[in-house]
Amino acid sequence: MRDNQWLELIQTRLHEPNEAAKALKKRKRRKLLTDSKLFIVAADHTARGMLAVGDDPFAMADRRKLLDALLIALANPRVDGVLASADVVDELALLGALDNKLVFGTMNRGGIIGASWELDDRMTAYTPKDIYDRGLDGGKVLLRLADDDAGTAPTIEACAKVVTQMADLRLPIMVEPLPYTNSGAGPAKYVDDDDKLLRAVSIASGLGSSAAYTWLKVPATAQVSRMMAATTLPGLILGGAPGPDPEATFANWQSAMEVSNVRGLVVGRALLFPKNGDVAGAIERAGRIVRP
Repeated sequence: MRDNQWLELIQTRLHEPNEAAKALKKRKRRKLLTDSKLFIVAADHTARGMLAVGDDPFAMADRRKLLDALLIALANPRVDGVLASADVVDELALLGALDNKLVFGTMNRGGIIGASWELDDRMTAYTPKDIYDRGLDGGKVLLRLADDDAGTAPTIEACAKVVTQMADLRLPIMVEPLPYTNSGAGPAKYVDDDDKLLRAVSIASGLGSSAAYTWLKVPATAQVSRMMAATTLPGLILGGAPGPDPEATFANWQSAMEVSNVRGLVVGRALLFPKNGDVAGAIERAGRIVRP
């Protein structure tokens, strides 16, 4: 991003606050093509206080760097769209980066990372009506399931409610079901257990009064085939925190694509902040996994 673009973005935010909504409405739209696979770049992390990538606890705290990476990603024709919170979506719209791209709005960001209420994950971003009225293409919720944290119960209820509302609007919603635990000592932690992940997928598949527009967002574990056999719903593989071995990560994504109801990738930090700094190269490589 050039200096003048950055300064213009800041000035527009201040003096023309309605321009982002206008840009979203005017952008060239495209359809969600269910006969092909999807490659979506995720950028909704900062809205729940997740700023770290690898050893850098504030890697995502510089908005210009994040937008630079997103502009590189969205310029690649293999990228179908973006998943983000409203601040990022507005900025990308103002920068003209969303034409012919799918835009998914994140919905529950109230589970601030490290907070004592982290797993009571309230709807603090887009609502289904917002997504419809503002011309977005779909939504996403995070469903962290912890048997040892009562905050899980209202989160399940809230997610079920928006699944129904999105189905009524005929808009797709990504549901990201993940097993978690909260021992009370530090942040809640992801439980890397294939049996518990399969259980989480089963729970997510039954949310709401209709699963007609539900897509699952799941990790590329060693048992993706077994996990996705628990449902007929389409699945999108998430990126998660970048691992120490990028080659192993790409290989896992490649293997997951062979499962019949896995329909693509939704990846953020691993591609926007790759270890070697080559965003364009990482995006291109992931894109070729989705569409060889």
